Amino acid sequence: MAHQYAQVAFTETVRKIQTELGSRSGYAGMDVGEDYNHLMSEAEAEFISQRDSFYMASVSETEWPYVQHRGGPKGFLKIIDAQTLGFADYSGNRQYVSTGNFRKNDRVSLILMDYANKRRLKVLGHVTQVDEQDWDTLALLEDDHYRARVERGFIIKIVAFDWNCPQHITPRYSEEEIIKLIDPLQSKVKTLEAKLSQSKALQQSSNNELGDGPLSLTISGIRQLTSDVRAYELRAVNGGDLPKVAAGAHLQVPVATANGEIIWRHYSISTNPARTDCYEIAVKNESQGHGGSKAIHLQYQVGHTLHCQLPDNYFSIDEEHKHTVLIAAGIGITPIKAMALELLAQQSSFELHYAGRELTQMAYADRLTRQLGDKLHLYPANQEERISLIGLLQTLEQHSHVYFCGPQTMLIELKKLAAELNIAPTRIHYEQFSAPLNSEAQPVQLTLAKSGIDISISADESLLEGVLNAGVEVPFSCQTGECKSCVVSTNSAVEIDHQDNCLTVQERESGKLCLCVSRPKSDVFVIDL
Repeated sequence: MAHQYAQVAFTETVRKIQTELGSRSGYAGMDVGEDYNHLMSEAEAEFISQRDSFYMASVSETEWPYVQHRGGPKGFLKIIDAQTLGFADYSGNRQYVSTGNFRKNDRVSLILMDYANKRRLKVLGHVTQVDEQDWDTLALLEDDHYRARVERGFIIKIVAFDWNCPQHITPRYSEEEIIKLIDPLQSKVKTLEAKLSQSKALQQSSNNELGDGPLSLTISGIRQLTSDVRAYELRAVNGGDLPKVAAGAHLQVPVATANGEIIWRHYSISTNPARTDCYEIAVKNESQGHGGSKAIHLQYQVGHTLHCQLPDNYFSIDEEHKHTVLIAAGIGITPIKAMALELLAQQSSFELHYAGRELTQMAYADRLTRQLGDKLHLYPANQEERISLIGLLQTLEQHSHVYFCGPQTMLIELKKLAAELNIAPTRIHYEQFSAPLNSEAQPVQLTLAKSGIDISISADESLLEGVLNAGVEVPFSCQTGECKSCVVSTNSAVEIDHQDNCLTVQERESGKLCLCVSRPKSDVFVIDL
């Protein structure tokens, strides 16, 4: 005996036909020498470990062959040793034809296909079902990241295998293989798009213009508020009135990156809302940022034209509050300043608590001191002054509301204290300029129910980033949980860590979430997209 597959498959009748049709001499060498093709080498093991499906034939009591397709994640057909394979049998149809056949006849035949490279491997063996109490073996066959329910396991002792001729195999490609093929083309497209954007940006720059938004504004003045904060006064190009805004509104302004791409950045409109002749935004040059603020400080000059998006407001103030507590830290003063001026004009009851490193670095502190008088409380850190969030919340009147804008760490502390003091979340309002910090974030296997797409989301990217990186178009704007643009629904019973500032309690309970900031408390999640 030599080639094990030939010894099993080349019966007397098969050999006679080979002789009749002239192919017998080509296979004669398989009948001599030492046994081979019954122990897997590294080549077979590598091939099997990359397969995500195979075809399996069994023999019925009526002597009819039965062929079934089995699928799962890559490598779900496990290599136990050089002569043993095993796989978990997942829930599917409930005919149990193969399972029944194996009880009477343990012979099994597998064909494993690599359509993309026109390769196939045939395997003959004897199959046994794993006892349902054999937890160790079942655990060995299970795939940690494949959440289908395991019904049973099978072990296959290999009798023989053979590599088949690639002729007549039509190449087919999986989604993963297609992505690998088109990745170079997509990279080239992105490069060309970047060059086109750069060309447009350079042309705009030569004309002292930026952006393609519907609201054209001229930079009419620039003031240095602190060593790293500048205020930009913006007026209508035609000199007319600007769209009226309420306190808390923001403006999206265009910025040209180093490679010429035009990106958009949100900045609160700090002007007194009563004014319609101009807007003012204050921009802090963030040394640890993504480059947008630095580019604004370098690019924006008096006389330049910015084609901006229309103002929007996710942080408006409720005029019906009996008393309002405003809290600002650092550059977070920009929307809070406008709120204070609006409340002052309405003669409403309010107080403003403003913290910073030192008075000279606290933008608008001098103006607010003159305008607000004893309604303003300043906390310069270099003078050992600190805002006591717990003190403010403990003395908060029953119908008072809090509006906060500042660093994420301070916001987290504010929400934590409010929860501990049983202050309703509807009474704590805030605006955040970046997605909430989540040091406990875990990778998520996200399924888009309508699109039929599975996406692996890493721990350091948001659901929104993962969906966009997978090439799925979804509306979004603020990316900080303020605007509701990226809200989706889920039918999953998984608990959600909501970090948005826009959904109501009822909307959250109905299964809605913001892709940009919220995350499931599970590693598997399904959304209606």
